[in-house]
Amino acid sequence: MNAFRIFMVLAVFSSYSLCAAADGLIEVKSPYNVKDTMNRVEEIVKQRGLDVFARIDHAAGAAKVGKSLRPTELLIFGNPQGGTPLMECAQSAGIDLPLKALVWEDASAQVWLGYNDPAYLAQRHGITGCPAVENLRKALAGIAEASIAR
Repeated sequence: MNAFRIFMVLAVFSSYSLCAAADGLIEVKSPYNVKDTMNRVEEIVKQRGLDVFARIDHAAGAAKVGKSLRPTELLIFGNPQGGTPLMECAQSAGIDLPLKALVWEDASAQVWLGYNDPAYLAQRHGITGCPAVENLRKALAGIAEASIAR
């Protein structure tokens, strides 16, 4: 990740804690617990006219097979208006759609909201100059920012 990109990401979340861990994953600290954070994400996604396809509780799934995970939930969402333009630039981007948001609690009880960086997805699929990338970046950053706002 180059210095300019880090600067731009930090500028978007200037009043929020941000961590970039895995390649292509944007992570922001949430002041809420996992359930409340994901409830907020889901509400904002719906308010913005996006469809929610699934909400998956990974910890509940783990419990079904006798395993233990800290609270971890995944939301799968989107709509053709946002995803189709990305696929018009590179149809292979469909493997990364619909969009996803992951909320989890780390080992120190900090809650995080993470999502795929659209610029990373563009790089992954060899997309250059696709306006959908910037539109998705703004939309996801806005959802994340609103979700963790106090």
